[in-house]
Amino acid sequence: MSLGVLTLHLHLPGSASLKEKRKRLKPLLNRLGREFNISVAEIDHNDVWGSAMIACALVSNDNGHTQRSLQKIAGWIERNWPDVAVVDEQLEIL
Repeated sequence: MSLGVLTLHLHLPGSASLKEKRKRLKPLLNRLGREFNISVAEIDHNDVWGSAMIACALVSNDNGHTQRSLQKIAGWIERNWPDVAVVDEQLEIL
């Protein structure tokens, strides 16, 4: 069994309130879950308007599959969500 956790620090320029931030972030989290068959949640920077820390988790029976799948996420976000910038990413495979 392989468990992978990808932590992403996102920059959301132009967010003027927490309500606006969540309005922009929620569709992204839902789409990531559907697109990559992963669990996704905001884990930090909850009260910061222009920043979010999210975690993406995947469990599979193959370390290679877990790593390849999670490594694609940051690039996918940058290509498909131009109003969100990936500042930092950290991948852990357990």
